[in-house]
Amino acid sequence: MKWIWHWILSAVSLLIVAWLFDAIWFDSVAAAFIAALVLGLINAILRPILQFLALPVTILTLGIFALIINALLLLLTGKLVPGFHVDSFFAAFFGSIVLSIVSSILSAVFED
Repeated sequence: MKWIWHWILSAVSLLIVAWLFDAIWFDSVAAAFIAALVLGLINAILRPILQFLALPVTILTLGIFALIINALLLLLTGKLVPGFHVDSFFAAFFGSIVLSIVSSILSAVFED
């Protein structure tokens, strides 16, 4: 049951990011829930592998490369999910930063 609540909070976070950025949008609310699910799966499977492979670069850039990985995963989600659109890398970069902040705030407020 907890993962359903986390999925809802992730979808709401994505909707807030789409509301804040003109270059990120959804065709429907259902697309936001699908995008949250796909982004969660990508973050669970692909992100640890990419972070491990990019560890030397991440250390050299003092962690900034981790933000680039997050942006690329958000772009990938935009390519995989019909109805979820991310226009550019810079929209994904700043959108992923805001997504992390919004997700953290919503999790702190609504989860135990």
